[in-house]
Amino acid sequence: MTALRVTIAGAASALLLAACGTEATQTAQTAVTATSPPPATSATPRVPSAAPSVPAALKFSAKTLDGKAFQGESLAGKPVVFWFWAPWCPKCRAEAPHVKSAAATYRDVAFVGVASLDSEAAMKEFVQRTGTGAITHLSDEKGEVWADLGIASQSTFLFLKPDGTTTKASGPLDAQELNAHVEKLRAG
Repeated sequence: MTALRVTIAGAASALLLAACGTEATQTAQTAVTATSPPPATSATPRVPSAAPSVPAALKFSAKTLDGKAFQGESLAGKPVVFWFWAPWCPKCRAEAPHVKSAAATYRDVAFVGVASLDSEAAMKEFVQRTGTGAITHLSDEKGEVWADLGIASQSTFLFLKPDGTTTKASGPLDAQELNAHVEKLRAG
């Protein structure tokens, strides 16, 4: 209550003195400022979001070879190796053991096979024959995911960092080459 009276008295003095000249006005303004409470701040503290941002490359939907819906956004915040292959491709068949081994070794990296350029039955047979069933494989018969990610031929790898930056490598990649790319991806 006393602070309010001091503020009102200071304001009244400032108004009276304002008519008397600039020096008095400055003195009165200083008195009002000194007795007024500091202005309230309206800044809201920034709370970091819990979900990682989704890179443009992960904004796609597809179907897995086992018929489940797949959202690219589910990979946000993780390093990802996309392996673009075709069932009839000899290069793809030759590198399948290296992809399988790398996926087993680097469990902190998501490996996703994206099959296209043939029928789904042929894709399933390839996965069974190469033993790569532990990896998520997408059925991209129409090549939509390939087109979205700028892939024009098999065998191609797309290495996606959590921040959305990508690096491409054309296959076939041997075990040493693939592991070197994955190590670089993990290093950030």
